[in-house]
Amino acid sequence: MRQNPSFAMTDPAELRRVVERHPWATIVSAADDGLVASHYVVLLDDTRDDLTVVGHVGRPDDLIHGLGDRELLISFQGPHGYISPGWYGDVASVPTWNFVSVHLTGVPEILSDAENLRVLERMVDVFENRMPNPRGMWTLPNDEAFVQRLAVGTVGFRLTPTKVGAKRKLSQNKPLETVDEILVALEGSGAYANAELAAEMRRAHEVRRERQS
Repeated sequence: MRQNPSFAMTDPAELRRVVERHPWATIVSAADDGLVASHYVVLLDDTRDDLTVVGHVGRPDDLIHGLGDRELLISFQGPHGYISPGWYGDVASVPTWNFVSVHLTGVPEILSDAENLRVLERMVDVFENRMPNPRGMWTLPNDEAFVQRLAVGTVGFRLTPTKVGAKRKLSQNKPLETVDEILVALEGSGAYANAELAAEMRRAHEVRRERQS
């Protein structure tokens, strides 16, 4: 991802927040017959306080990606959306797309069967605990035989990135008054209203406003 100092994200806490809130990731590697991409849930490693992540792939994706032997790029896509030039007022302008993205690159380690099972359990709990009646991985009618068959079909991994690229393009290069107008449109009810992107922009916008005050 080409970096731009105006849009760079470098705060580890902010990077962790984006990864935690947007766990549906794209895993990319250079396979023997060309580039390959897969899509899986990837979580922050809850035993670490850095950008180490854990996840799993279904067999035979582990072989396709050369899991554990080759470098992977894991891409997390945060809020994103269309920005109309009509929101900039009466100035020459073109459409653009605002977004937040985090790329983690490294060679993952393969988890043991016990570690993989723990990660699978945690993945279920992370999402099921939001439900009114959570169904954990071990909740009936699931039994041990079912869970073990499920686990055997997956390969868990842990990746501590050796390279991190992150970008937050949220109209930081526009006047504060213009950003206010963009936020009005995104928080409205029009064709390109986008409350999630607006919230991310407002977060960055308020920090910028404080720095310039």
